[in-house]
Amino acid sequence: MVKIHFLGASGTVTGSKFYLETTEKNILIDCGLFQGKKDLRISNWKPLPVSVGSIDVVLLTHGHLDHTGYLPRLVKAGFKGNIIGTAPTLAIARIILLDSAKINEEEAEMANREGYSKHKPAMPLYSLNDAEHTITLFKAEELDRWMQLSENIQYRFRYNGHIIGSAFIELDISGKRFVFSGDVGRPEDLLLDPPVKPEWADFLFVESTYGNKLHPPDNVEERLVSLVNKTLYARGNLLIPSFAVERLQSLMYLFWKLYKKNKIPHIPIFIDSPMGNDVLAIFERFPKWHKLSKKEYKAMCRHFNIIDSYRQTWETIDDPRPKIVIAGSGMVTGGRILTYLQQLVDNPNTNILLVGYMAEGTRGRALLEGAKELKIFGKYYSVNAGVYHEESLSAHSDQKELLDWMASIKNIPERVFLIHGEQEALAAFKDKIEDIYKWKVRIPELFETAELIF
Repeated sequence: MVKIHFLGASGTVTGSKFYLETTEKNILIDCGLFQGKKDLRISNWKPLPVSVGSIDVVLLTHGHLDHTGYLPRLVKAGFKGNIIGTAPTLAIARIILLDSAKINEEEAEMANREGYSKHKPAMPLYSLNDAEHTITLFKAEELDRWMQLSENIQYRFRYNGHIIGSAFIELDISGKRFVFSGDVGRPEDLLLDPPVKPEWADFLFVESTYGNKLHPPDNVEERLVSLVNKTLYARGNLLIPSFAVERLQSLMYLFWKLYKKNKIPHIPIFIDSPMGNDVLAIFERFPKWHKLSKKEYKAMCRHFNIIDSYRQTWETIDDPRPKIVIAGSGMVTGGRILTYLQQLVDNPNTNILLVGYMAEGTRGRALLEGAKELKIFGKYYSVNAGVYHEESLSAHSDQKELLDWMASIKNIPERVFLIHGEQEALAAFKDKIEDIYKWKVRIPELFETAELIF
């Protein structure tokens, strides 16, 4: 018997954590933070409903915050085992955890200074020291190599696109194969190769972020050109909240290519994401994990104004020229983009381009749904800016691409669990899988426990 606890990304998109109890080893797949809705974010402060000391190992699909951001809390609660992922995943997780810890400390300090938190004093979710201690437990493994955890348990990482270093996990337990999809990338990504497809799965755990949608036809270049021209004509600002990992680099690549094709003029483009700058260095360190040549990478980076201090952030805001600013974070939950929005979101000559998925409860979702004001650091700001959305830049497979990713599975899975999706997406994807493949599909609830007997 394997007992699996759905500790996150179940009935929701964020907070990925799946805990497997077996007779030989206890394994945690991913260890992410909840983002978005307040009732979910509160769960980040609560202890896990399992014995942390009994967890033997953590396996990571990739480095995003909603898959790694709870690790310092786990370690603080007593976890002492290895945290295993591919080398680029651990490099990104290191950047993200240190950045997250710094932001947590800074926001707690600001809340205490300005008195807008109901907690007295406000405390960070975790500190830089917590993050640094967590990183000492990291252990890198290669792709496609079976690693033995115990007599009857082995695992391997398989390439699945999405972001640099990302993988799905195949876990063999007493002759049964458990497949955890992680976040499945696009088959025609700008920077990454197509995902590898699983060929066998007795128990399949698959993400459903876009389980009810198809990405629009790829005319992203035309839409970017239109927004650049609109920004130039109004002598305004185009603000693009962006995830620091992959999305930022994809946007840089697109704007660079548009300039090289003479489709846009040499409008100033500022990259304001300290974490994004660090991730650019990851692309340089791991050239085999992406499509860019060293020459292309260098030329692309030279095209942009890379901001490396908060002073330069304010200089950029005060710069009267029409310009493009790409800044973290992608769902507008934190980061430098908030400073730009505080100053510019009330200006009708400002345009905001949201790229990719916006989780429930985030400022990005609020903007997408037509919010007339945004709450930032305890204050409200009127939204007079134009808001646009570009879904085709998502790093997640859509419904058709996910179905195609599963199509190479030769057997009939005993059970398929749909995870990492909102309720409408989960329900639609369940119907589609049952209709096409006739597989048994289940949508687990958050904190549910399932016993798999074989």
